[in-house]
Amino acid sequence: MAVIGTLLGGRYRLDAPIGRGGMSTVYRAFDTVLERPVAIKLMHAEIASDSDHLERFRREARAVAQLSHPHIVTVIDAGEEIAGDGRASAPYIVLEYVPGETLKDVIRREGMLDIPQAIAYAIEIARALGAAHERMIVHRDVKPQNVLIGVEGGAKITDFGIARSLTEEGLTIAGRVLGTTDYVSPEQALGEAVTGQSDLYSLGIVLYEMLTGEVPFRGETPVAVAMRHVREQVPDVQDRRPAVSAAAASVVDRAVAKDLRQRYADAASMVADLEDVLAIEASRTGQATGEVTSVLQTLPGSAWRRLPWRMRHPARWAASLALLVAIVAIVLYLAAGQTHRGTGVAPGVGSGAGLVPVPLSQTAAHGYNPFGTGPENQNRIQNVIDSDPNTSWSTQQYYEGTLTKAGGVGTGVYLDAAPGVTATAIEIQTPTPGFAVQVYAANSIRLALPYGNATPLPARGWQGPLGSSPAVVNRQRIRLAVSRPYRYYLVWLTTLPPGMQSASVNELTLFR
Repeated sequence: MAVIGTLLGGRYRLDAPIGRGGMSTVYRAFDTVLERPVAIKLMHAEIASDSDHLERFRREARAVAQLSHPHIVTVIDAGEEIAGDGRASAPYIVLEYVPGETLKDVIRREGMLDIPQAIAYAIEIARALGAAHERMIVHRDVKPQNVLIGVEGGAKITDFGIARSLTEEGLTIAGRVLGTTDYVSPEQALGEAVTGQSDLYSLGIVLYEMLTGEVPFRGETPVAVAMRHVREQVPDVQDRRPAVSAAAASVVDRAVAKDLRQRYADAASMVADLEDVLAIEASRTGQATGEVTSVLQTLPGSAWRRLPWRMRHPARWAASLALLVAIVAIVLYLAAGQTHRGTGVAPGVGSGAGLVPVPLSQTAAHGYNPFGTGPENQNRIQNVIDSDPNTSWSTQQYYEGTLTKAGGVGTGVYLDAAPGVTATAIEIQTPTPGFAVQVYAANSIRLALPYGNATPLPARGWQGPLGSSPAVVNRQRIRLAVSRPYRYYLVWLTTLPPGMQSASVNELTLFR
């Protein structure tokens, strides 16, 4: 491993290792000339001593440097540090530095991704593969570990072409190096010719993992996994996640077809089907956030027309609602000053004197969306317990104005008050008053139940409702009919604020 602080090429300072493979180590580095962060892929000295590997490294660095695509990590420069005897002892490639995490990290943390989000990432990856295939570059190791998710949400593929020289997590048959066997195509596992269709098979497996949270095949050895890709059909994605649409499942099935005549012939045809699926999924759920919104804006006319008018023209829709929202907010504000409606609702902020806030851990808040595709805006969920009224969590955007989905109604947040407490009230602070809530409690939650089905809350372990409000005001304390300790308390939103597409919560405070 190179010494941290080493200056390569007289300008690139190595700051910290961020990844290691069988052929090279990747470092976060700093370009002292242009004063910007970069990534350096530095070839291992023992590999560089092999002339064949060294020439391949050089040749492929030149080829990948020709690629320019928003979803491919850009090659900026390449060079070689020359040893005292004149031999190249440290060939390196300078890459765009992408702050964020790998797609594998995201899957490990979140499990099943939201279906539209998974489709959006697949579109970005497929578009990048298409750009590479047009230049006769086949990745050969498409896997979530080689997809970077930037802090702004977009997906970028790294290790184009160079990955075929890696042996880490790989398999060698008949002298050929294969990609990670969890994602390897049948023809690649058999040592046959590898084409762009092999990359599309691997992308199909990546999409399967994003949708289900796990790879389709397991085995005691890499060879055993590779042979399952050769001999067995990939399990039906809808069996493992019924909420996946038939259209999305069809794309997975075609991408992972064993017969090359049945598999997508090129990336463009797979992209076209994925774009249609994204439009269908967004229209079906009536919601779009983050990277899904960005990808929706790039859809061609044929897919774009599948979206409801509200999603195709969000600016006009927002403008048409602005006056209505303002009127509703004024009415609610005036009503809050005169009366307080709702079952189990304490009248006013100052009610409930003598109640004591329940101390919660810094990670006690959890998103809960069992009838949908998984927790919403999970990266902001802890804002509801951070004691900062200027931060918030919000639901996703529901363009149809309803929280009804998959046979159920609602979405929410639950608090983990371990080991348990007999709570008497919960206070909600919100910048979007007017939504209806119910409060439930439980000591055991059936979290293993799949998302996207109509299993009701009681069957998932929740008791209640123990308190409710048909229209939450800006700061409202809801009395709870609780007679024994519970560990979990669920704030369950059943409607959105009038005229709005989402609801937000600044703070949740549980009282004993």
